[in-house]
Amino acid sequence: MPQPLPLPPWLNALDRASERFGHALSWLMLAMLLIEFAVVVLRYAVGINSILMQEMVMYMHATLFMLAAAYTLRADGHVRVDIVYRRLTPRRQALINIFGIVTLLIPVMIFIIAASAGYVGKSWQILETSANYGGIPGVFLLKTLIPAFAVMMLAQGGIEIVRNAYIVAGRISATTENDNHLEERV
Repeated sequence: MPQPLPLPPWLNALDRASERFGHALSWLMLAMLLIEFAVVVLRYAVGINSILMQEMVMYMHATLFMLAAAYTLRADGHVRVDIVYRRLTPRRQALINIFGIVTLLIPVMIFIIAASAGYVGKSWQILETSANYGGIPGVFLLKTLIPAFAVMMLAQGGIEIVRNAYIVAGRISATTENDNHLEERV
């Protein structure tokens, strides 16, 4: 039996970039934890309240949540009803994945981009800043995460369509793909 073909090189490069970006974002968790710890210590031990530090935690949390979603899709970590899915063959699972991406993920992400365009655009027009004195002046950057999230999800969704189509066509095996994901996580 011939060796299964990998994903096309340009798609593989995008997929690996998503993987590296997800790993880099994971460091935000540590920074967020340390800053939140400092906020608590400053507030309760010293009596100092820092709006800037509180907003930094909020910005980091939003960044982590919004931009790591594509990595989570790549790692097959999104929540799904697994009662029937896990009992199916890898080919049927791949078909369900394709169906879900085409009928749910893509339309929702396009809607998010369309719905957020005016909201984000107005924020950029006025270079929106924090409503709180001493807060972070880049609220417009925070709002930009909304369409960035959707674009990254669309890109990863496209990669997943091709990956799952290859599984359906028998060009790659689902177990090999899962093994590759596991190896890359270590």
